[in-house]
Amino acid sequence: MGDFFSNLDTQDLIEATYETFYMTIVSLAGTLILGIMLGLLLYMTDKDGIWQNKYLNLITAAVVNVFRAIPFIILILLLFPFTNLLVGTLRGPTAALPALIIASAPFYGRLVEIALKEVDKGVIEAAKSMGAKTRTIIFKVLLPESMPALVSGLTVTAIALIGYTAMAGAIGAGGLGNYAYYFGFQRRDWDIVLVSTVLIVIIVFLFQFIGDYITKKLDKR
Repeated sequence: MGDFFSNLDTQDLIEATYETFYMTIVSLAGTLILGIMLGLLLYMTDKDGIWQNKYLNLITAAVVNVFRAIPFIILILLLFPFTNLLVGTLRGPTAALPALIIASAPFYGRLVEIALKEVDKGVIEAAKSMGAKTRTIIFKVLLPESMPALVSGLTVTAIALIGYTAMAGAIGAGGLGNYAYYFGFQRRDWDIVLVSTVLIVIIVFLFQFIGDYITKKLDKR
């Protein structure tokens, strides 16, 4: 057993794990902000929405659908010029962030839209009848009422992001995907591939546990 894990370098493994957490958490924060904005725009410009606008809704939906349809590995390649302009490099975990956020935000935006549509319209109408402004309706009614679904959707998105970081690692973004591919697979050091895979699974379970715990705490039903 000791010989099987002889190729592992503890320092490299710790660094790769840190990079995976870094990419996931930072991109998840960006996804949360952009995804909520997209979801609100889709919801509020839809039929009977506060900002009902057929054309704006169609444009937003088209943008969301296009970016959701592009495979992540291809999206990274397409965004190389933008990433290089924004970050100044094409390698490393920071260089993966733009692609991770742009790939995940439309996905989460749709989940946000679904969560907002589950809010009781009677609550919204009651807020309107009391003279609540749009800002108040968004931050005092829509988002708080849909919070359990928003957190649940964010958990699903986080798990997808962990998978994306592994794919990004295959083209030099760092993280456990990079460690498994370049140091494990290419050198036929299967112990590195196995341990990296186990760590990714553990990270997925960790995010799932935290997300489920917060969702249960927020759900008052």
